[in-house]
Parts: sequence; C-alpha cells; structure tokens
Amino acid sequence: MDNKTPKTKYPPPFSMRFTEEERKALETAAAGRPLAAYIRWLIFKEDMPEMPKKRTRGETADIDQKAIAKLIGALGQSRISANINQLAKAANSGSLPVNHDVVESLNESVTAIQWMRDTLIKALGLKPQSQPDKEDEDDPQG
Repeated sequence: MDNKTPKTKYPPPFSMRFTEEERKALETAAAGRPLAAYIRWLIFKEDMPEMPKKRTRGETADIDQKAIAKLIGALGQSRISANINQLAKAANSGSLPVNHDVVESLNESVTAIQWMRDTLIKALGLKPQSQPDKEDEDDPQG
C-alpha cells in the first residue's frame, strides 16, 4: 500500500496571446498589479468586487527595504537602550558626573537617534517635521 497523499489535480492552464499594443494597454490598466490577477478580475469582477492588490516588489520597495534594513542594523549594533538605562540609574542615584565626556556622549547619542529617526521617516515615505531654528535649539525656553 502507498502512504502518499493524493496529489491535487488542477485544471490545465489557459494561455492567451496579445499584440504588443494590447499587452502594453493591459499592463498600463493593471497599474502595477499582477497581470493574470488583473485579467481574472476583469472577467469575474461581479464575483470579485475587490481589485487585486498592487505588487510590493519594485524599485521603490527595494529602496525602502534597504533603508529599513540599514536602520535595524544600526539599532542592533547600538547599545542605546542599555546606555540610557545606565544614565537614568546614575541620574536617579545622583552619581552622574556632568563633564565634557558625558555631554559629548549625550550629543553623539542624540545625533545617532536623529539619524535613525530621519532614516525611518524617509523609508516609510512620511514627511519629516520641520527642523527647529538654530536659535530655538539654544534657547531652553523655546
């Protein structure tokens, strides 16, 4: 006896040829959607009221994916959360010395976090908030 599961039988594929102009018109109308899914939707749209989703692969998605991967890599290599936790403990216990090295480290951390934030905003296609004026940055009262 054979213990193999029976194979699902699919109907044979249906093939259709288009002229170059017809295919270009279909691709334009599909607007980034898979062509087969778009044609199927055109034929059966009464039963499939929702148009197929656009492809997520492409130049824009690749750029976004690279930026997000870069950001995640930077976060993974950083010790930001551990360093912030140590600073908070030191500040709470009153043992945080405020000297040039501490201020420099904090400024480097702020710069790194700002870069990560800006990179993530760009990767997600969001509009960044306007940067404060230099005068506003120096004035603690805003």
